[in-house]
Amino acid sequence: MRIDVLTLFPAMVDAPLSVSIVGRARSTGALDLRVHDIRTWTEDVHRTADDTPYGGGAGMVMKADPIVRGAEAIATDAGSPPVTIILSASGRSFDQTMAHQLSEEPHLLLICGHYEGIDDRVRQLLGATEVSIGDYVLTGGELAAAVVIDAVTRLVPGVIKAESIAQESHDPANAGLLEFPQYTRPAEYRGLAVPDVLLSGNHKAIAAWRHEQAIAKTRANRPDLLKKHQPD
Repeated sequence: MRIDVLTLFPAMVDAPLSVSIVGRARSTGALDLRVHDIRTWTEDVHRTADDTPYGGGAGMVMKADPIVRGAEAIATDAGSPPVTIILSASGRSFDQTMAHQLSEEPHLLLICGHYEGIDDRVRQLLGATEVSIGDYVLTGGELAAAVVIDAVTRLVPGVIKAESIAQESHDPANAGLLEFPQYTRPAEYRGLAVPDVLLSGNHKAIAAWRHEQAIAKTRANRPDLLKKHQPD
């Protein structure tokens, strides 16, 4: 899978994705991640990538031309247009379903907003989808892009063993429930014992316990998910 990122701050994307599972996926070739500085496609001596907003207001807006030309250069290099996403606090909510959908695409382009945002003609000209990772505002789209890349990459076949991503929190295949509590050795720690059912070897009983615990955790932490996936 190839993922390109257009950003004003490449190190903010590259650094956290150079280690752990995503870093390993990059080293094996399962993920071809290319991070580009938007200023590469500026034309003035100051490498200007932003300007004041039409209509007034505080802050600066990222200019359309460097981003569009960068995206066009990436598409030309790849031989076809990628699925293009703009990381934006005003975008569609990113979730596990979207992560699965994006993991099936051969090529993604993520564009990181900054300052007061991106000239909306970028979205229009590139047919991009705006995506948000949560109901809060970051200083820029770089960390959001890293989150999306991490979530998508781990779903690419061969990056993680298939059984390791079964019955995960938020997975549609798990009815959207949160994951059940997990335990490992020792069987007792500081007076707290692992539930007996997990030591029983009774796989049917273990599966039933895990399902009950998943419902209980979802009800306690995210009752909205129960209403969404298991309406009355």
